Amino acid sequence: MRDLRIAPAVPRPVSLSPPAPADGARRPGRRWPVPLLVAVLLAQMAFAMVTTAVQQTPTIDEPVYVGAASEYVHEHRLRHNPEHPPLGKLVIGAGVALADPQVDPGFAGDQGQTGRHLLYESGNDPRRLMLWARLPVIALTLSFGLVVFAFARELAGPVAALAALALYCFSPDVIAHGSLATLDVPAAGFVLTSAWLVWRARRSPRLYVPLAGVALGAALATKMSTLPAVPVLTVLAGVSVWRASAGGRRLPRAVAGAGGVALAAIAVVWVTYLMVDPRLRWTPEQHVPVVHGLRGLLVRLLPFPEAYRDGMRVQFGLENRPWQGFLFGRLYDGSLWYYLPAALLVKTPLGMLALWAGGAVAVVAVRRLRPAAPYVLAAPLVLLAAAMQGARDFGTRYAVFLPLFLAVAAGCVLVARRRWVSVGAAVLVAFTAVSSVRACPYYLPYSNEAFGGPGRTREWLHDSNVDWGQDLGRLSDRLRERYRGERVWLVYKGSGVPAFYGIEASDPRRVPVREVRGLLAVSDSAAAKATGRLAELIGSSRPVDDVGHSITLYRR
Repeated sequence: MRDLRIAPAVPRPVSLSPPAPADGARRPGRRWPVPLLVAVLLAQMAFAMVTTAVQQTPTIDEPVYVGAASEYVHEHRLRHNPEHPPLGKLVIGAGVALADPQVDPGFAGDQGQTGRHLLYESGNDPRRLMLWARLPVIALTLSFGLVVFAFARELAGPVAALAALALYCFSPDVIAHGSLATLDVPAAGFVLTSAWLVWRARRSPRLYVPLAGVALGAALATKMSTLPAVPVLTVLAGVSVWRASAGGRRLPRAVAGAGGVALAAIAVVWVTYLMVDPRLRWTPEQHVPVVHGLRGLLVRLLPFPEAYRDGMRVQFGLENRPWQGFLFGRLYDGSLWYYLPAALLVKTPLGMLALWAGGAVAVVAVRRLRPAAPYVLAAPLVLLAAAMQGARDFGTRYAVFLPLFLAVAAGCVLVARRRWVSVGAAVLVAFTAVSSVRACPYYLPYSNEAFGGPGRTREWLHDSNVDWGQDLGRLSDRLRERYRGERVWLVYKGSGVPAFYGIEASDPRRVPVREVRGLLAVSDSAAAKATGRLAELIGSSRPVDDVGHSITLYRR
């Protein structure tokens, strides 16, 4: 009789790839809907951002970045705005170079004056120049949507990836700040890209570890606030290499992988500064504070150019200033540790909040997804914790990395193969899309329906959450259309020049209250902090109109 033996079962390795598609789904004819939907989502996002960019006048920070970018492109020197590294401004500078503005290299003002001089006093058209400066950031923001899609697809499949991309493309915060010549979305997108590449290094570390380091370096070379992500992503790189390796050399390879990410990131920062000025000339033209204690030691240990370290000192100096904040109608001195979570509760669509929560739970609770949880959640949690310790309660832009990472997590709820989950997710995505589209093109002052929508955001928040100086052009149009010939008084919080837009107005704070008669236009951020004479003027006037949900017109 034949000896029948049963071979021992060999456990199969757990794969985090999405389930293989059915035979019908493999047919080429069935592949076109996914790329088409990706293109449609990105096209509507591009339309929203370009429309917003065309209609908005320069925000408070943009002239500083555009002025510095012009210096990088035309003068190849590090002169202004050291508190932010050059890479994001080089991206902006690509648009500035295409606009080919007239530049006055002999102008000797500070960084704010330099930007306004370039836009309004050098013979340039600020509308055209700002649009060109914003377009490269818009293109970069769209490219990060592809990273969101790719990351979510690897974790949970194409349907989940489409859901994640939809949340990204309809995020009011991402649209608002992705359509400006600022640094918040580029920095957040580079951190997300690094996290995705570190995740991919679990399969091919030789390719993806260096690329992850380059992406992390790009984040560091854009905003210093991304520094807390460095230890998270370097450790995760070591974990990925460990998982990809076999034999007794796993630990040395893991250490080498973590070190490779760090070295590549450092190299990118140096290359960025060398691109601006190969001689690395640096003479600060603004006060650089002396930083003591652990912060001072941290700055001295940073393996970056002196201009970067001085920028860190400037940032720490800004953190020591006595700032004011505004939350839920309350004006306060200093900062509140819970400001950012509270502001996000106001500024995030309700459907998106629900999917964020469900996605975070899914990534942690579902066994197949659990290994990906640190790659999706660790970096944004560490960055959020660091941002919550900041002294400047100015807006959710300091946490704009959350819509990127949590969109990936949110798509993972569709790993649950239950009909009610799919239907619920579809309804929440649709609710988010409707809420976002209804706000168009007023994405900067967006708030969700629970807080009354964009028209009431000024009751809860201020500054870049509502009014960042973006509506000077709209104010000009409104005055010309409805209030032609009336006496106008203006309190404007922003970097634009009212006279350029044809606004002839006086400052009501410089004359006795009894002399202020006519139309009083007040930026909502200024109204939120109004004291003394301005508070008296607003209190004795009646609101009659609203411009862009950021400037209120009063009648006196």
